[in-house]
Amino acid sequence: MKIHELSPADGSRKTRKRVGRGPGSGHGKTSCRGHKGQKSRSGGGPRPGFEGGQMPLQRRLPKRGFTNIFKKRYNIINIKDLNRFEPNASLDAEALKEAGLVKRLGEGIKLLGNGEITFPVFMKVHKVSNSAKEKIEALGGTVELI
Repeated sequence: MKIHELSPADGSRKTRKRVGRGPGSGHGKTSCRGHKGQKSRSGGGPRPGFEGGQMPLQRRLPKRGFTNIFKKRYNIINIKDLNRFEPNASLDAEALKEAGLVKRLGEGIKLLGNGEITFPVFMKVHKVSNSAKEKIEALGGTVELI
């Protein structure tokens, strides 16, 4: 078998419908759009969300509350997640991202006190809970706010 003899499997590739190429093709003249009407025109057809004059779904549903666009979002890390690191490790945003604990660096990092740790670590985070700070400092580690 040579490379020029290769062809795709039967039925795996569908030929494109070529409209407006004469009466012999079966798709000539009106190009499968029919005669007259909104959908036959260039750029014709109702806008997205239009339901034929019926009250559209986005207007039928009740509106409640609002979204604060200035809200600060934090990546949450618990004390128990730090057990994968070595003792006396210096952990900042880059180290936490490499370990897979933080997805996006643009958001802040908040350390919470859920779980236990048995060795000291040196953290640099944006926010920390009191319980997490007490647990790390009790073992001789530090928590620095960025």
